Amino acid sequence: MINICLADRQDITRAGLMYICQQIDGTRLKYTEDKTELIEQLKQYPDSVVLLDYTLFDINDAEELLILCQRFATARWVLFSEDLSQDFVRRVVASWSQISILLKESPLNEISQAINYAIKRQRYICQRMAEQLLAPAALPEENVRLTATEREILKDIAMGMTTREIAEKRFSSFHTVNTHRKNIFRKINVNNVHEATRYALRAGLVDSAEYYI
Repeated sequence: MINICLADRQDITRAGLMYICQQIDGTRLKYTEDKTELIEQLKQYPDSVVLLDYTLFDINDAEELLILCQRFATARWVLFSEDLSQDFVRRVVASWSQISILLKESPLNEISQAINYAIKRQRYICQRMAEQLLAPAALPEENVRLTATEREILKDIAMGMTTREIAEKRFSSFHTVNTHRKNIFRKINVNNVHEATRYALRAGLVDSAEYYI
């Protein structure tokens, strides 16, 4: 029996994936609401196939995802999200062989194929993302369009605040700030806090004298 762990907070997505998984013999479906529950599931079922909505789940960046992959080395991961940057996908695919990539706009047959490939310990990249990865790299834009909220959150990140601290400061939920954070990282084409901080310094969002105090 293969355990399929659904790490997704959207009810409509869960319902759709549950329907697809019910068509696959020899599987059982488990739900997780957050990273803590996901880790507990993987401790109990280390060979799970994890269907992860990376954009909306509380995993901060590629580093944290790859640490989980290394910790639970026998698990298979299907990243199932609305939007993933090419750099992010290139990094995680190059770093871990048991990561598959799906976009939420993928047709039903691709979703089914991705899950079946993961069960067989084979990688699957959906057609649209495969085309993007094979396309010539685009030249970086000189002016990245961040919203006012994103600029404020990027400054807080550069000043060393955690996602939870930023959420408390802004009277927002952890989930909302975490989504902003992922969007910021995607827009400015970085993968971790150190790179984001360097960007904020270069962009003048943080004064270097203030940063080094």
